[in-house]
Amino acid sequence: MPAAIEASCHAYLGTTMHSVTAAADSAVRHDWTLAEIQALFALPFNDLLYQAQRLHRRYFDPNAVQISTLLSIKTGACPEDCKYCPQSARYHTGLKAEALLHVEDVLAQAKLARDNGATRFCMGAAYRGPKDKDLDNIISMIRAVRGLGMETCATLGMLTAAQAQRLADAGLDYYNHNIDTSEDYYREIITTRCFQDRLDTLRYVRDAGMHVCCGGIIGMGEGLSDRAAMLHTLATLPEHPESVPINQLVQVEGTPLHGRAAVDPFDFIRVIAVARILMPKAHVRLSAGRTQMHDEMQALAFFAGANSIFYGEKLLTTDNPEQDADRRLFARLGIHAEALAADADLGQGAGAAEKHEQRRATT
Repeated sequence: MPAAIEASCHAYLGTTMHSVTAAADSAVRHDWTLAEIQALFALPFNDLLYQAQRLHRRYFDPNAVQISTLLSIKTGACPEDCKYCPQSARYHTGLKAEALLHVEDVLAQAKLARDNGATRFCMGAAYRGPKDKDLDNIISMIRAVRGLGMETCATLGMLTAAQAQRLADAGLDYYNHNIDTSEDYYREIITTRCFQDRLDTLRYVRDAGMHVCCGGIIGMGEGLSDRAAMLHTLATLPEHPESVPINQLVQVEGTPLHGRAAVDPFDFIRVIAVARILMPKAHVRLSAGRTQMHDEMQALAFFAGANSIFYGEKLLTTDNPEQDADRRLFARLGIHAEALAADADLGQGAGAAEKHEQRRATT
């Protein structure tokens, strides 16, 4: 860390410790400064984890982890140039493109996920943005999965306001749209869209009344300042994302980011802890990259505030720990699967706008 930044962080240390402690006894903040977030990253490791665990226990059962399953419903042939993604048509990764799945096939996978303990089923399609005709089939998938008593999530690329409203009216609970990294570093990773495009879609999703799932990727060559800035963007949104996935880069041969230096495990855990402090009511998901994490690292991530995982052997097109391995780890740690929230509305009665106003009234 440059000396000037380190000195600034230490200067803010005392006030930050006080503000974090106060945050546990006051309303969730949306006015974090970048300097405060950099100071959190500069805390001694044990102090940072103590503060994160303290807040985590205030808002969540510390031994419960929300379980989701992610299915690729349309694979490959994406026109975007995201340097981390094997689904880009621009890179030669050996991935076979597959058309949009049939509703019956998606429903069968959702039933299997439910029977294995998942409470949320996420559907991902490799689009820059979906065509309106594709949404007809995807909406049928959403309604079928909700009929199983599961929460639904989709990640389909950029949306228009009208498309977001259609998905909300169909009952989609969550929409995933990661910002990936800081605004400054974004152009180093993606050139076919801009950072503001991501924020626009997030606004359309929120305005339509859906929950937001939004996080980023660690290990793409970004600096500490980029990690702080990424979390600053999320923590200063008018409403925090309900779900914040923190991904460790999965390096795929053929993508431009293949061969990057591995992330220091302690640096990754710091991102989890800072995310927990900044957004204490959000589920922080230990997302992609878990196959490269030993059990001790995952346990430390749960202690730092991660309380959600993807369950199943694939995350879209990359490997994920086997379900039996997750069960064994949970048993060793005394962790149990989080039950579906009692107030989760999986019926088709309430409109998206009404549900959105109800959530706003309780936050």
